[in-house]
Amino acid sequence: MAGTPLPGRPGNLTPEQEVKLQEMWTATLKVFGVPALAEQTNGDGASTTGSESLERAEKRSRAGTHGSEKKKKSRLSLFSRKNHDDPSGEGADGVSAMDGEDKYGQTKEFYKVLDSQSPEDLRTAFWGMVKHDNPDALLLRFLRARKWNVQNALIMLIATMHWRGQEMHVDDDIMIRGEAGAAEDSKSSNGSVKREGHDFLAQMRLGKSFLHGTDREGRPMCFVRVRLHKQGEQTEPSLERYTVYTIETARLLLHSNIDTAAIVFDMTDFSMANMDYGPVKFMIKVFEANYPESLGVVLVHKSPWIFQSIWKIIRGWLDPVVASKIHFTKNTQELEEFIERKHITKELGGDDPWDYHYIEATPDENKVLPDDATKQKLLDERAAVVKDYETTTQQWIKFSESRETLEQKRTKLAERLKSGYWELDPYLRARSFYDRTGMINEGGRIQFYTPPTSPAALNGTAPAQNEPIPAANGAAPAQNGPIPAGHRDDDLD
Repeated sequence: MAGTPLPGRPGNLTPEQEVKLQEMWTATLKVFGVPALAEQTNGDGASTTGSESLERAEKRSRAGTHGSEKKKKSRLSLFSRKNHDDPSGEGADGVSAMDGEDKYGQTKEFYKVLDSQSPEDLRTAFWGMVKHDNPDALLLRFLRARKWNVQNALIMLIATMHWRGQEMHVDDDIMIRGEAGAAEDSKSSNGSVKREGHDFLAQMRLGKSFLHGTDREGRPMCFVRVRLHKQGEQTEPSLERYTVYTIETARLLLHSNIDTAAIVFDMTDFSMANMDYGPVKFMIKVFEANYPESLGVVLVHKSPWIFQSIWKIIRGWLDPVVASKIHFTKNTQELEEFIERKHITKELGGDDPWDYHYIEATPDENKVLPDDATKQKLLDERAAVVKDYETTTQQWIKFSESRETLEQKRTKLAERLKSGYWELDPYLRARSFYDRTGMINEGGRIQFYTPPTSPAALNGTAPAQNEPIPAANGAAPAQNGPIPAGHRDDDLD
């Protein structure tokens, strides 16, 4: 959906919000050990850029890991505090670093990370997390989530990076191994590994949840069929892995003007056998602490009366902002307030004939993953753009008289990072069900509803290579599944 960016996003910031974004970049780059502009010269006084500068940063990082306590103290002194080991997270004047918002202990985690990880490790983790996103947009998510408090936003960002890399291993395990990796694990001679692989795939094959279509605001939708979950059928790690895998895949469907998703909890035929508080708590924590500002709306559809008492418990766990996004719908007419009828599946009483049928991973779909040489070449190219973006950002912050020109340069560099990510994507992420069915296409082209004459619509396979695909991600909503009757191929809702 084209148009003016939403408030608090790149291209639509108040002067005060822009200042906060600049402060956030200053603090973030300091944590990452990026030298100030005055330091970015070689022995002859000439500027260093690209791979030369990155090499120097890596050398500084290696040296600092073992011997530079001074630099560590500099990073830790970003925010004054009495004792960063105190779980209360009290800072200057005894005020909590998160102003009472540290629901998940992220302040203590923040200082532990700064104590244990090198600046270059944190920098690498951050740019890996950016993926196809606009770097400003990513930082702004954390700023909005923490009410534009730079200190709190940085704490949340660093804690999220730790969670992604050290706890969940989002990119170096979940996404790079994907469904094919789970299929391999399901045949393992190791009993626990086999169980985890089997349980992950069982959820994919059931269609316990799936991504399909867009709501009235153009947001990608995730449908959760609650009746298909039975407590104890899958292990807790496989449930969490499946949840993160789905969220992280959905993240690939977002773009500059549509940066949140819609979740529809289909409560049809719900019974107490389907209720499982553990996964619910995990999902709440993940969205509140690790994927801030990612939920546009949550629809709880056809919940029975027995869910009323359960909802009172769940609501007590929710942040008020998240709770305000949850709406209950009793029938298709009420669902139509949020989703056009043509985009409501027939399963829910709408006109969209699409149905979920899982397609298994194929033996050769991840054949480029082992190509380390090509991957490294693309990573090196990305590293040079990252360095240019960081330097330009520092100039944008420092030189107000050239800000407009520098903003334009930053925008172009952000576009290069985005296109560069999609070149890297096949070397970083295993193909998914959504690649096989033509929702996610080469170069980041997203297609939510495939034309009814396409191979994907006729037999559930991905579109032919020569089949026309709509504009790249960010230009128009994507499509997957047959276009409902009465629609044109270029119906861009």
